[in-house]
Amino acid sequence: MAARNVVQAFSEEHVAYLTGLTVHQLRYWDRTGFFAPSFASEDRREPLSRVYSFKDVVSLRVLSKLKEYKVSLQHLRQVSKKLAHLADDKWATTTLYVWKRKVLFAYPETKIPREIVSGQYAIPSIVLAAEVSDTQHTVEQFRKRSADNIGHIKRHRATVQNAPVIAGTRVTVAAIKRFNEAGYSVKQIIEQYPDLTEYDVKAALAYKESAAA
Repeated sequence: MAARNVVQAFSEEHVAYLTGLTVHQLRYWDRTGFFAPSFASEDRREPLSRVYSFKDVVSLRVLSKLKEYKVSLQHLRQVSKKLAHLADDKWATTTLYVWKRKVLFAYPETKIPREIVSGQYAIPSIVLAAEVSDTQHTVEQFRKRSADNIGHIKRHRATVQNAPVIAGTRVTVAAIKRFNEAGYSVKQIIEQYPDLTEYDVKAALAYKESAAA
């Protein structure tokens, strides 16, 4: 399954859980232009102003692994510029290599890994392939819900700052309503949040703050 064929939406909290990165790191990378979410409000101070795609999550899982291999953020920024022609595929669908805390890439013309910034050829010690299937499996496990949560709205002090959410998820009522206000149908909203059902979306659209327990 290609990363570009999977359309899903994830909050910062989802992404932090799925990648091992912190919300603080995600916001810093966004603020400094290193990695911005695919869907974002101009005013990042708004609630739910950063929404990440599935491909974003795949990319961030790769970047998280590169950090585990002690690749510096400065080097990753340089790599990002060198591979700018690959757009957002550079992290999500590209096989990268690690050698002495540097990132290597096998260019099509030679198919031999070389260090991206210096151009030096090397024998990599680590092969880092894109994690599409692993990410999808992790997401599916994360999103499993019990039947008695379907079509219900709940609040939880530890979930999205006590905002009303679809029961059994971290998807907020506010996010569903924002998609609806933007002209998305129930079906289109479910395409953005595949773990939801028609009953969940309709419950969110019908929810009023005064109904909160």
